[in-house]
Amino acid sequence: MQRLGEKHSAVSGCHPVRSHRSNVKGFTLVELLVVIAIIGILIGMLLPAVQAVREAARRTSCLNNMRQISLALMNYESGLQRFPKSYAAEEGVDTPVEDQWSFRARILPYMEQANLHNLVDFSVPYNTQLDVASTRVAPLMCASEVNDVVRTNAEGVERDYPANYAANMGTWKIWDPNDGSVGDGVFHVNAKFTTANLLDGTSNTMMLAEVKAYTPYLRNTSQDPGPVPPDSATFAESYTASPGDMNMGPGLMQNTGHTEWADGLCQQSGFTTTFTPNTVVPYETEGRQYDIDYISYREGTHATRVAYGAITARSYHKGVVNIAWMDGSTGSLTDSIDLITWRAAGTRAGGEIFDLP
Repeated sequence: MQRLGEKHSAVSGCHPVRSHRSNVKGFTLVELLVVIAIIGILIGMLLPAVQAVREAARRTSCLNNMRQISLALMNYESGLQRFPKSYAAEEGVDTPVEDQWSFRARILPYMEQANLHNLVDFSVPYNTQLDVASTRVAPLMCASEVNDVVRTNAEGVERDYPANYAANMGTWKIWDPNDGSVGDGVFHVNAKFTTANLLDGTSNTMMLAEVKAYTPYLRNTSQDPGPVPPDSATFAESYTASPGDMNMGPGLMQNTGHTEWADGLCQQSGFTTTFTPNTVVPYETEGRQYDIDYISYREGTHATRVAYGAITARSYHKGVVNIAWMDGSTGSLTDSIDLITWRAAGTRAGGEIFDLP
């Protein structure tokens, strides 16, 4: 019996069927591609800013390293009444004495590296103590250095570790074995300079500059370039040397400049102001072009040949090279600095008057 208000189905025993349809919408392919494109554009806009921040951090870290080294050198001078020599050699002798250790090795205790310093035996050559020479010393490496790796020989034996901070060895001349005279910089063979020798003033004389690890270099050339610094970076293109002194090649380990923090020789521990920062000094051999350092004859290895060097300050910080001054301050100089000003900043007693850009 049907109750009032009830509706009877047209089909006895059946209940009404309701249709359920989803109202959820998805992304179309076009919409998805547009979103991906927008994200790509935003990343492209953000990436340079992120890279700039990272580079600023690396540059600051580099300056902090230089500050630590400069303070160590100043403390060394205060304690021993002289700055460390770059190398030890004897006048008129064509074989080096055993004391080949770099200024970096001598200031280790002042850089909180006393444990490493205790392993150094200064009475024997550095290359007989590979456990020391192949040790990475963190304050000597710039965070932007792309080749922060240990140097190995042909057999894969770890021999040396690079360094990115080199000492000011002046404009061009480094060492004359005929009379024992040195160039116009601060750090030199057998040198015993103090702040009293810095007649240009500690704030006007460079102490350190950046260099790049694994820099190709040419040394011990048959040509004697003479005492006048070259005025063109192409000066060495026609120079020749024995194969063993052409330290360059397609493999990273063949380019051995600034790869030995413990070695006091100029191509490892020094820079000169022959050319302004990051100047390309071209040299071609075996069909390959290189940006080189040049050393006429390495100090302590010839009885009469004078050591001249075009050992350029180089940096991975775009457009600048970081510098430490003899008063312990640090800063950056641009690649576009005038050559006369750059050379004036490298002399210890040149009497030049200059304004830095």
